[in-house]
Amino acid sequence: MRQDADFFGEDDVELVHLSRKLREAKAVEAALDEAGIDYAVEPDRYAATFLFVFPTERIGAFFYVRPADAARARETLRERKFVVMESLQE
Repeated sequence: MRQDADFFGEDDVELVHLSRKLREAKAVEAALDEAGIDYAVEPDRYAATFLFVFPTERIGAFFYVRPADAARARETLRERKFVVMESLQE
């Protein structure tokens, strides 16, 4: 279920997905909600390129979960064909 960042307090969280489009972000939210996974979603900037040459900055939706839920969240998203952000510990 979607939570405010304050919900996690001082607990560590892991980035599991970056949505670049609103439609995709809504679908990711639905998938995590259906799986019963607590997550926080925050808008933030990311670097991209335009026409493979020109650097640009865009805003996306970054999805974070507790480390204990990260593997299940990634598997849930993979099953629905979303690209996941892999853990640095894996």
